[in-house]
Amino acid sequence: MTCFSVHKINTTPLQHKSNLCVTSICIMSTPVVRRISECFIKPHRPIEESNQICYLAPWDIILLSYHYIQKGLLFKKPPTLVDQQNFIENLLEKLKHSLSFTLSHFYPLAGRLVTHTTQDPPSYAFFVDCKNSDGARFIYASLDMTISDILTPVDVPPILHSFFDHHKAVNHDGHTMPLLSIQVTELVDAVFIGCSMNHTLGDGTSYWNFFNTWSQIFQSQAQGHEYNVPISHPPILNRWFPSDCDPSVNLPFKHHDEFICNFEAPFLRERVFHFSAESIAKLKAKANSESNTTKISSFQSLSALVWRSITLARSVPYEQKTSCKMAINNRSRMEPPMPEEYFGNLVQVVSAETTTRELLENDLGWAAWLLHVAVTNHNDKVVLQSLQGWLQSPFIPQIGRLFDPYSVLMGSSPRFNKYGCEFGMGKAVAIRSGYANKFDGKVTSYPGREGGGSIDLEVCLLPHIMRALESDKEFMNAVSVSNPLF
Repeated sequence: MTCFSVHKINTTPLQHKSNLCVTSICIMSTPVVRRISECFIKPHRPIEESNQICYLAPWDIILLSYHYIQKGLLFKKPPTLVDQQNFIENLLEKLKHSLSFTLSHFYPLAGRLVTHTTQDPPSYAFFVDCKNSDGARFIYASLDMTISDILTPVDVPPILHSFFDHHKAVNHDGHTMPLLSIQVTELVDAVFIGCSMNHTLGDGTSYWNFFNTWSQIFQSQAQGHEYNVPISHPPILNRWFPSDCDPSVNLPFKHHDEFICNFEAPFLRERVFHFSAESIAKLKAKANSESNTTKISSFQSLSALVWRSITLARSVPYEQKTSCKMAINNRSRMEPPMPEEYFGNLVQVVSAETTTRELLENDLGWAAWLLHVAVTNHNDKVVLQSLQGWLQSPFIPQIGRLFDPYSVLMGSSPRFNKYGCEFGMGKAVAIRSGYANKFDGKVTSYPGREGGGSIDLEVCLLPHIMRALESDKEFMNAVSVSNPLF
């Protein structure tokens, strides 16, 4: 409880649900994340290539006004801990040590953004300086809350945003802020490892390759393999550019104020909905049956349900255009295909569009087929055409202007190996994200913890729209009950 005229405050970091003395009027206090320490981590063995500058490709530059990627994993502390202080100190040292080795493979993450400008003609060129930097930031913080406090509420608690560094930072801030920041937040019975990575350096595929590699090196070192740890998917750091594109891509601006805008999201409710493998299989069978096909995927079926349900919850006028956008990996669609280990941004958004009337008067299979066609038509020719169009007339998209109040965006992917990241505490009990890149209609997909094709969807909506969605029987009947406390 918080009170007025307090003379003494107990600041013990992990004393669970402590109270403050009250002398008059009292209100319940909200626990706050306390930063205990921070340092910077550099690559263990800088290689010769890390002394060179790393130019950003067009798909990287496009993201300058977006937020950092912020994802993290919640781990339960070992149940037989005797010495809490010794446990966390050992964990922090091992995390720092393994991170240093990991950065030797992903050395651009230890760099800073640099801009080269000219006034006549006006131009902006971006690259990563991998040498003249303090490295990646590493933060240790604490919070007087439990796993139950985080996972039991219906909505994702806003305190989760404090589990990440670079709150509300945009990627252009990487000129003065670390391109990678790790925050380890100790709870009463858990540890949360949150990672904020500058989005211009990599997409979700790159992000989770880094996270998995860090986990692999951590586990190998814990087994006594200190040096020359083999990693499963070494990153390919050389940026890809079209054959007729100068690596020093110039933007026709004089100052970054012309293309950088800080987006402030309205108040949103964030809720994680769980869909079991069985529930998703039923949706897929229904969508394919209604469309008389076998080509619609599980995720397209689930996305169609989400699109229809959110559109209904919004009470959108029947003649209004509505769209469902899906983040899509270009690696496998290029000719020849790019390796999954390519470290950078090779992601675009495909869109299916129709009127509200058509979307709601037709069935699930009809909507799922629209999404299937949008994904199928996205090939190498489309990818290169969009890239050439941008090179002829460069622009920097703004989050606030990119998505309208009638669209839904399906972001991230349930295919990423997120629960495979372990750091000596077993399998994570949950995946959560920060403030970054959220708006009304943003849906982030994660694999379900139990695997087997299950999916968790983190849905962000305006409060009144979320209430309407929760009253949608078709949607809620597809949602599965999950036990958040493992």
